Amino acid sequence: MKNFIQQLTAQEDLNFLLTNRIPRMTLTRFMGWWSQIKNPWIRDASIGIWKLFSDLDLSEARKTHFESMHDCFTRELKPGARSIDMREDILSSPCDAIVGACGTIEATQVIQAKGFPYTLGSLMGFSPRTGELVHSLKNGTYVTLRLTSSMYHRFHAPANATLEHVTHIAGDTWNVNPIALKRVERLFCKNERAVLSLRLQDGTPLVIVPVAAILVASLRLHAINLLLHLDYTGPDEIPCNIQVTKGQEMGWFQHGSTILVFVPPGFQLAKGIETGQRIQMGQALLEKLS
Repeated sequence: MKNFIQQLTAQEDLNFLLTNRIPRMTLTRFMGWWSQIKNPWIRDASIGIWKLFSDLDLSEARKTHFESMHDCFTRELKPGARSIDMREDILSSPCDAIVGACGTIEATQVIQAKGFPYTLGSLMGFSPRTGELVHSLKNGTYVTLRLTSSMYHRFHAPANATLEHVTHIAGDTWNVNPIALKRVERLFCKNERAVLSLRLQDGTPLVIVPVAAILVASLRLHAINLLLHLDYTGPDEIPCNIQVTKGQEMGWFQHGSTILVFVPPGFQLAKGIETGQRIQMGQALLEKLS
């Protein structure tokens, strides 16, 4: 049964239809409510269905019992399940992921998928502050990190840094899988997202952009004690001055989604980082040039 379902959803036209040509916002709000129901029958049935559609593996989970499907989605890992590359010239991966498009930022343009570019301005917004940030990243390096639904959904600081500003940008909830990325132009610029502006200890800017997706559209940020979601009505520009240490947990998604990482010139992709590569939180992602 599981193999049949996975073969069925692997058909691109059907996958796109089932995960995009539906009431995305309504379904996402419903799932946000449904996933937090603390009923053992609903929890077990929901996780059982989830397993049919994915390769969910809970062997690394810190807990062995979950109160709800949401509790399972946002699970912590056992102590020591991930090791952090602590070398000073390395930015570690903020999350478990499959590496998507990555490489050099061409002026201020990056690639979503083959033939589908987008600009940093359209992703991060067009405020004066964002303009300065985009300029600082010109001709730098970027990495797209896709979290599948079954992965560990918490994300962590890639380095010792200061979180200086958070920008929340309301948007849609398109699926962010490779099938949708090949069909929907500027998809990351359409979905709900948060722009996390950090500064490394030597003054270098680092930008992390968690992008929400269908069934997700909810992002917990620990540093500012905030839950960003479809119905969020608080401030969209949030200045802050919060120190984070490498490997420190910064927040979580309610489900799978994408994290985009941007750095200015002076960095390169770490060895082995290429499109399609699976990576774990804490592994070397970007390397500072000497």
